[in-house]
Amino acid sequence: MEENNEEKPSGLPENAFRELKEGETYKPLMSPDKKYREVTPWSVLWGLLMAVIFSAAAAYLGLKVGQVFEAAIPIAIIAVGVSSAFKRKNALGENVIIQSIGANSGVIVAGAIFTLPALYILQAKYPEISVNFFDVFMSSLLGGVIGILMLIPFRHYFVSEMHGKYPFPEATATTQVLVSGEKGGEQVKPLLFAGIIGGLYDFIVATFGWWSETLTTRIVGIGTMLADKAKLVFKINTGAAVVGLGYIIGLRYSLIICAGSFLVWLIIIPGMGYFFGNDILTFGNSAAITTTVGSMTPEQIFTTYARHIGIGGIATAGIIGIIKSWGIIRSAVGLAAKELKGKGDKTTESQLRTRKDIPMKVIFFGLVAAFIVMFLFFMFDVVDKWMFAVIGLLIVGIIAFLFTTVAANAIAIVGSNPVSGMTLMTLILASIILVACGLSGTAGMVSALIIGGVVCTALSMAGGFVTDLKIGYWLGSTPAKQESWKFLGTLVAAATVGVVIMILNKTYGFTSGALAAPQANAMAAVIEPLMSGSGAPWLLYGIGAVLAIVLNFCKVPALAFALGMFIPINLNTPLLIGGAISWFVSTRSKDAEINRLRQERGTLIASGFIAGGALMGVVSAALRFGGINLMNEAWADSNAAQWLSIPLYIALIAYLGMSALKAKKTE
Repeated sequence: MEENNEEKPSGLPENAFRELKEGETYKPLMSPDKKYREVTPWSVLWGLLMAVIFSAAAAYLGLKVGQVFEAAIPIAIIAVGVSSAFKRKNALGENVIIQSIGANSGVIVAGAIFTLPALYILQAKYPEISVNFFDVFMSSLLGGVIGILMLIPFRHYFVSEMHGKYPFPEATATTQVLVSGEKGGEQVKPLLFAGIIGGLYDFIVATFGWWSETLTTRIVGIGTMLADKAKLVFKINTGAAVVGLGYIIGLRYSLIICAGSFLVWLIIIPGMGYFFGNDILTFGNSAAITTTVGSMTPEQIFTTYARHIGIGGIATAGIIGIIKSWGIIRSAVGLAAKELKGKGDKTTESQLRTRKDIPMKVIFFGLVAAFIVMFLFFMFDVVDKWMFAVIGLLIVGIIAFLFTTVAANAIAIVGSNPVSGMTLMTLILASIILVACGLSGTAGMVSALIIGGVVCTALSMAGGFVTDLKIGYWLGSTPAKQESWKFLGTLVAAATVGVVIMILNKTYGFTSGALAAPQANAMAAVIEPLMSGSGAPWLLYGIGAVLAIVLNFCKVPALAFALGMFIPINLNTPLLIGGAISWFVSTRSKDAEINRLRQERGTLIASGFIAGGALMGVVSAALRFGGINLMNEAWADSNAAQWLSIPLYIALIAYLGMSALKAKKTE
């Protein structure tokens, strides 16, 4: 095979994003017949550095707002930028590896923070629960490894057979950044500048409290009265990272998320206060709920009742996803089975560098080894009985297999992974099965959450990894190299996430409100009544399930709507602001190309807000962890701090919008 280090790739082929005609083949930028620099000390070390940095940032932001930003695009921008800065020629293959290894950060974080902080949340109530670094690390590592191994047999189906049929929005954006080449060096400048602004902004708020992080209608007298009497309150988080996240998500999904949030906070909560103000609604949990609805604050009504409707919607959205993906599962499993039996494609084309995966036999024995390690982990560290360990093993294996294609399919179509909904269903099923087999109480809670953590990370990895493989397919990377080095990135990301979760728990905790950890709190809320013998709010779950079915029938993304219902409103409203800015800057010109350039420049700035704000949030938490507390609590909680946050937040929004509008065509 010819070595090629001189040829400079140009743009993507014309048929990169459309369905191929009969007899037509796709030829990637890097020729399948030539060798390119891919796995080198440069690409591996930069990839691992990105995995550490973005794992820390994503963990902080995810625990704060319940949304994990996808790191692929900013990592790709940085990869291109450093390659350009160090004048490395023909670095496209290396940049793909940097992106692929670094992108472990977002997927491992999503798997870990949605479930494992619930262990700390429950520990605050049940001190006998012990949580250590090893539990978090092994759950994340095993889930990541299983997710990689289970997705590889589906690679050919998703990235090749379905070429042009799935849009792969995130993979498309990341690929365009990697292809940009020399332009990438210029792209790093607005990203880094926005990172400095967003980082300083959020660092000052989190460390010194010079202005308020949350603006509420309680700032005025009538707002306080409405909150107390009518249970009506409106809030908005004024952080840079969250508004940047809203820009990336876009107006459509931000609207859907906020629609769910507004339904809860502006209709359901005030409605419950009006109609059931004098009632004690226990929903089978009389030991925990002893006060009337009218004596609760809007926030208490939300955590006690309203968000359970969202939980039911999320779980149902996951079931709907499996039903829709059953044909995909059957088709892809058939392809994998043929290869395992040695009946796969033996043509010359199948032997090309760009079509080589890790051998199916290696995958098979890798899965066997992973499940053996998982059995030992469950047996000696989680449940202490072989029967419960086997049950946990079966739950992980069956659900991870069924939901792998759901996760990959969701990423391929809309770029978002409904992993939280699928994990909620896993927790409910695991809890019911474990209780039926005799494992309940705090031991059952820990077991179900560890099982859920492994499944959640596996599904998150499957969804994220299909993006990496599609990028490699478009550009001409070697799949086997992407797949092999993904494991090292998983190891590093899992260790980083374990450390960050422990630091954040000791610094802030996940029940104080400083870090919302909405998904983990939802998991804890679901699992506690199931394992403690008290009744679960099945009626509320059922209402959410019916709502999800109706939304699906109306072609409205049920998962996004349900997420909005159980994530606090102050974390949803800035998403709408960011999404509105994204729509505004991308529609002002009659020239579609200028609109596209403005949208892309805004994406760079928003990514800078996200990365900078989240990273400095981790730094602020580390300072507190080290005993350095510079926060003026009295001022930070005052109305004056809220009033000060208004002009500063407006200035932040103006910077994002006006900077994006500066994008121009280059000759």
